[in-house]
Amino acid sequence: MTCLFCKIIRGEIPATIVYEDEEFLAFKDINPIDKVHVLIIPKIHTESLLACNEAHQSMLGKMLLLGSKIAQEQGLVGFRTMINSGSKGGQEVFHIHFHIYGGSDKLAKI
Repeated sequence: MTCLFCKIIRGEIPATIVYEDEEFLAFKDINPIDKVHVLIIPKIHTESLLACNEAHQSMLGKMLLLGSKIAQEQGLVGFRTMINSGSKGGQEVFHIHFHIYGGSDKLAKI
């Protein structure tokens, strides 16, 4: 597979990993938009949220709960999540992923 995130999962591309279990991997974004910026990806390749259906419900729920856990472990008392879906939705890597970010005062002003 040529998917960038699948290569990270397989260890072919280095990443600063902050969490890993059997289902998910979380790592620091290489182009952070805030003091803390972590990506959470499932280890099973799914192209985007647009490709999800009821069979993905458990995975999506676990990802959201994991996002809260990771945000707190990274010292965030408030944070944002973002999911870009499809090329017209700003998605650049076509492997579903959640952005968890925060840590600066600018979030409170948006």
